[in-house]
Amino acid sequence: MALVVLSVVEQRLDAVRAVLDGADVVEVAARAGVHRATLHRWVARYLTGQLGGLADRSYRPHGSPRQVAEMVEVAVA
Repeated sequence: MALVVLSVVEQRLDAVRAVLDGADVVEVAARAGVHRATLHRWVARYLTGQLGGLADRSYRPHGSPRQVAEMVEVAVA
C-alpha cells in the first residue's frame, strides 16, 4: 500500500467537504487536528472563494500608518 501525501489545501478541502456533507464539525476538526473555529473559517472561505480560498494567506499588512511619504523618502535619500 502506497503512502499518499496530501497538500495542505487538499487536507482542508477534505475537511470542508466532510462538513458540507453533514459530518459533525467537532469530529472533523479533531480528525484534521484543528480547532472547530478554524474549520468554520475554512468552510466560510471555501464558500466565498472556492478552492483558492483554502490556500495559505499572508499576514503582512497592506500599509503602515507610520511610513514616510515617498517624496520625503526620495528627498532624504
